[in-house]
Amino acid sequence: MQTSSFCGPDLSCALCPRLAAFRDGNRRKFPGRHNAPVSPFGALEARFLVVGLAPGLKGANFSGRPFTGDYAGVLLYGTLLETGFASGSYGARADDGLVLNDCRITNAVRCVPPQNKPEPDEMAMCRDFLAAEIEAMKNLRVILCLGKISHDSVVRTLGGRLSAHPFGHGAEHDFGSLRVLDSYHCSRYNTQTKRLSAQGFRTVMERARAILDAESPVQKRMATS
Repeated sequence: MQTSSFCGPDLSCALCPRLAAFRDGNRRKFPGRHNAPVSPFGALEARFLVVGLAPGLKGANFSGRPFTGDYAGVLLYGTLLETGFASGSYGARADDGLVLNDCRITNAVRCVPPQNKPEPDEMAMCRDFLAAEIEAMKNLRVILCLGKISHDSVVRTLGGRLSAHPFGHGAEHDFGSLRVLDSYHCSRYNTQTKRLSAQGFRTVMERARAILDAESPVQKRMATS
């Protein structure tokens, strides 16, 4: 599996007591599953970073890979494959052999929260890991935020004001050499309620592809060297 544990908490992280207690309960309830902080997926050399909210209970929390094992992963990885950011096939397992191309996937919060709702102090605590990750990605050009919570965490990490960078599907925000794109989260709820369509999600992903493809040949060579 193409992954990296850099810039993340260790498997027994206790920085957020509520999340640690929920994790311990899940280890007893679902033995044999990952039930730990979920590491990012993809290379630090990538130019494109996708930032989600947090691991899903029976998705990434079970599989150990972001967006793997639930519906959100079907739409995310399917769209990454269609736009050239991934190769292989998505099998909803961490060992399915899927490879990311010039792309990395992470979460604003690394542990699964109860009812998929992290609390503000938990988001703030995990922001240090996101900041370290972004700092370590020296070739980073585009960040795609999936949902408002992800957007808020990224904007704060980059030192921006939320009032100056409001969330909106398809919105774009400049932070020096970085372009931040927004999308509604690719959750089953958002697609079932028609808040987000597969084509609407693909349009945002194609925008990320267009920005990266417009880079000069020298920039592309530096990113892949």
